[in-house]
Formats: sequence, structure tokens, C-alpha cells
Amino acid sequence: MPQKSGDRTPVSLESEQAVLGAILFDNEIYYRIASFLKTEHFFDPVHQLIYNTCGALINQGRLASPVMVDASLAASPGYAEAGGRRYLEQLAANVPSTAGAPDYARVVFDMSVRRGLITVGSEMIDRAREASLDDTPAEQLAEAEQSLYKLAETGKYGGGFKSFRTAIAEAIDLADAAVKRDGGLAGVSSGLRDLDHTLGGLHPSDLIILAGRPSMGKTSLATNIALNAARAYKAERQADGSIKTIDGAVVGLFSLEMAAEQLATRIIAEVSNVPSNEIRRGEIDQAQFELIYHASRELEALPLYIDDTGGLSIAQLAARARRLKRQHGLGLLIVDYLQLLTGSGAKRNDGRVQEITEISMGLKALAKELNVPVIALSQLSRQVEQRDDKRPQLADLRESGSIEQDADVVMFVYREEYYLKRAEPRQDTPEFGEWQAKCDAAHGVAEVIIGKQRHGPIGKVELAFEEKLTKFSNLDRRYDDFSSR
Repeated sequence: MPQKSGDRTPVSLESEQAVLGAILFDNEIYYRIASFLKTEHFFDPVHQLIYNTCGALINQGRLASPVMVDASLAASPGYAEAGGRRYLEQLAANVPSTAGAPDYARVVFDMSVRRGLITVGSEMIDRAREASLDDTPAEQLAEAEQSLYKLAETGKYGGGFKSFRTAIAEAIDLADAAVKRDGGLAGVSSGLRDLDHTLGGLHPSDLIILAGRPSMGKTSLATNIALNAARAYKAERQADGSIKTIDGAVVGLFSLEMAAEQLATRIIAEVSNVPSNEIRRGEIDQAQFELIYHASRELEALPLYIDDTGGLSIAQLAARARRLKRQHGLGLLIVDYLQLLTGSGAKRNDGRVQEITEISMGLKALAKELNVPVIALSQLSRQVEQRDDKRPQLADLRESGSIEQDADVVMFVYREEYYLKRAEPRQDTPEFGEWQAKCDAAHGVAEVIIGKQRHGPIGKVELAFEEKLTKFSNLDRRYDDFSSR
């Protein structure tokens, strides 16, 4: 299986043979390289067959020897032509050194990445040469960056089917991580006990819609979750050099409406317990200034990144999110808010409903691609205000069809206190006493209504809300009001 003369495709068949020989000689080698070296990284199809079969046998607790591998591959196309069992025995006999196997495996991996780069580059060149008027340079750049991101993250270009065995192993790993983590969460903790209890945390690849009418506190809740996740962030370096998150998350927050310094002021207010309006007006004493100073020192090192660029398209947002994950890591993405994003030029011409469809589908696709939870804030239509009971429903989502369909979780923020304050009766009327009692019961209480959840129950979670600090926290008194799906 020598390489053709003049063929400049990046490949080292000798390294592939050395890796396979080491595994056939000592099966323990497989455990040292399987975390990063996959079947598709091998160039030679027969080598792919051998590596895949070795992995299957070892994962079943069986011996991956030339005899066992030969028995499994006897009927495989191309195996006999490559030499069959004699070739396997040569691999095991001629292995240079089992100690060097990880180094040979890294060469195989690097060659695969280089071939992927060539494929991406060739496709970019061909597309740029033959592009039509509808295929804009901006779209080409966005898709090229997406392809490069996939290559950087996985070491391979393109996707494919995943075996059910692999899917099961990943599910078990997820459950194991939940058992080991405080609170038993499979996803990123929101930092809010009752919300985590209902959602099981914020799950990777989920699109979570957080909706509400103005002044309900949806931006505050999203910011609180971002802060809690960033403060809880812990990670450790793995044997292969990668970074594994143990708790919390690196957070990316796209604020399309509010400036970064305004968000920072809110966060400082939450941590220092100094109201944000007093910070903005400078109405603080020396003691409060000390609190703000210490809060800012704590916050400046947090893995929380804010992009406050307005008017982003879904393609631009995706490109920036990929870049953030590549440069700093990413475990949670927040978008404030969905309706301020724009779609592609073609979709904009098709009307707002089609544009929102493209945006919601794009956010869901991004959540899967980056394998992180994406929280997208959303507006609600004014029809909420026309009902006596102003608690939001799924039908209240603007352009609700696509948003509701693409979301894995839809949550609404609702504060009864907000509406009661605006419906105060005259003090000399019988209704005033009843109104006052309702206000006392609703004071400082917010509801998060879970209108849709693919993974669990729908229902209601009550949280404490401090309006001066725009801060959500756990409510001392807890109501179990969850209904089955």
C-alpha cells in the first residue's frame, strides 16, 4: 500500500501501521489514544477497518489480536487483497515501539487535519470562482469559517452517522457527570435551585427561549444565569491536552439592545448589593464604593464575554460564537434578543415571518454545532395585555410558529406585582383592601412559566426578585406546581 510517486496528499502510512501494530501487540495502547484518534483519521480504508475492529473488540472486553481481528474482517472488501491475517501479523511484529504509539497516533491525526484543510481550501476556491450573484462573499466567509471551526474542534471535515453504541456511551457519560456533580445536574446550572430542579440544568445543544413582556425582567434573569454559570466555572486539563469543564461554563452574551457597560453595571449591582440606578447617578457613599470596588475585582476575572454589536445577522452571530469557542472555550450562549437579529438578504425579502424562521432554525443549529445551551430572549405580542389573566402562553410568542417549533424549552417571565402596581384602586373603596393584600402576596415574587420542555415537565417555578438590584434568587417558600407533559 505504498503512496503513489508525486502524490502530495498529507499521509504517513508508516505511522498508521505503527499505531495499529502497537495496538495489536498491546491492547492497552488503545486506551491511551482513543480519546483523540478516530477511525476516520486513518487514510487507508483497510487501516480504518482494522482500527475500528480493534476498538470494537477491546470495548467488548475481548482480545484484539491478529487472530481475533482476522476472524472479524475475513469477509470485508479489500482486506484479503491487503494481505489479510499475514498483514496483521506483520504489523504486530514490526511495531517500532509501543512507547512511541501516542506520538505516531498524533502524526496520523495531524495528517488527517491537513487533508481536511486541503478539502476546505479547495471547496472555498471552487465556490469563489463559480459563485452566482445570490452567493454573496459574506455567506461564503461564514460557511468557510464554519467548516474551519468543525475541523479545529473535531479534527475532521464533514459529518456522518454515529453508531448507536457511541450514542449510548455518550448518554452514560452524561448521566455519570450528573451523578458526580453537586445537585445531580446533567447540564449547566442556572444557579437557581428550583429552576434547575425542573429543567435538570441547561442542556448542551438545547435552544431555550426566554420570553416576556417589557419590564418583566427577562434580561435580568438571563444576566443572572450568565453570572451564576461564569462564577461556578471550574475546568481541568486532560491527558491529551484538552480542557474539560467540571462545573459552570464559559459564557458568551450577545447584547443587541443594551450596551456592555450597562450590563456590567447591572452585574456589579447584583454582586455588590448597591442599586444600579444609584451607581449610574453616582449617589454612593464610601462604604458602597468599597463594595463596588471589591465586586468589580471579583468579576473581572470571570469567563464572561459580552458582544454588544447591534444589527447582527444570524450568520455573523454564529461566526463570532465559533470564534469565541475556539479562542476561549464556550459552555453557554445567551442572545438578547432574538427579534433584533437579522436573516440573510433573501429571507428578509420574503417577509418577517420567514426571516424569524431562519433565525430560530439558525440558533438551534448553532446550539447543536457548538454543543452548548443557547438561551435566546424573545418578545411577546401585545395581546397579553388585553387579557384579564396576563400570564403568557405559547401563542403569545411573536411569529410563534417557528420559535415554538425549534425551541427545546420555552420559558416565560411573569411578575404579578408589576401589573398590580398599575391597577391601584382609590383608597376609599372596598377594593383597596383586597388589592393591598394581593400586592403584599406578590411583592418580590416572580414566576418562570415553563410552557414547553422536551426533556421534562411543564409548570411554574417561583423566584425571588429584587427590583432595585434587578436580581433573581431562590425563593424561601417553595411551591410545587409542576404538571406532567
